[in-house]
Amino acid sequence: MPAKLKTTLRNGRVSRQRSKGLTIMEVVVASMLLAVAMIPVLKALTAAHAVDIKIEERTRSFVLARAKLDEIRARALYSFSTDFEDPSSSVDGDYLCKVDGFPVDSRLQEVLKDIQVSVGYDDNNNSILEDSEIEVTLRTLLAKREP
Repeated sequence: MPAKLKTTLRNGRVSRQRSKGLTIMEVVVASMLLAVAMIPVLKALTAAHAVDIKIEERTRSFVLARAKLDEIRARALYSFSTDFEDPSSSVDGDYLCKVDGFPVDSRLQEVLKDIQVSVGYDDNNNSILEDSEIEVTLRTLLAKREP
């Protein structure tokens, strides 16, 4: 919307000059256009932030699962007969860890263990790692070694 023209009489001549500034209607329309254009940008930023948080949780869960698995491997060197299973334990603040053992061939039970470590963020703060909260699951075979 163009600015209003100002008509003045100067030295017997009619001259037209633009008034300086914007009308209130121009400001309102420009503000509305800017607001409408910003909505998709803000939605995209919000979605990107949510994805960033999820990636951070999964990365942290993976690091904690690897650390727990390394701890179990170290303990297995000195006490292989230990039952490493743990239904739910806190590993770092609101992150929980669950360790499960699976049966192996009966001929190999004395020298081999099948271990699974699951780690996730405790979303509902009940100190129990539920299937919906698991971010990372690592499974490995542990062989008995002599120290």
